[in-house]
Amino acid sequence: MRQMVRATLQSAGYGVVEAADGQEALDFARANAVDLVISDVNMPRMDGITLVSQLRTLPTYRLTPLLLLTTESSQEKKMEGKRAGATGWIVKPFNPTQLLATLTRLFGNA
Repeated sequence: MRQMVRATLQSAGYGVVEAADGQEALDFARANAVDLVISDVNMPRMDGITLVSQLRTLPTYRLTPLLLLTTESSQEKKMEGKRAGATGWIVKPFNPTQLLATLTRLFGNA
């Protein structure tokens, strides 16, 4: 799944940094700023909702768009993500066109 997301983003001209799990992503985020985070909900060591919650405590990530990518489509799970600070929710399998349209809405045509 990460490969598909990376390929979609890179083909549209976005730079991509990957992390193997939530803890690795958080460790990276503590030392580096990025313009967007796309995280799976189900990951080893730290799930995506916990990652979003932790990122929102970092001053650099208070306004950064944080998208959750998952097979979960329940309203309860979406609300949990929103309460943690997620900007949006993308249900797998994701549609590359839809993902890029979401990014266009977030960032414009830049």
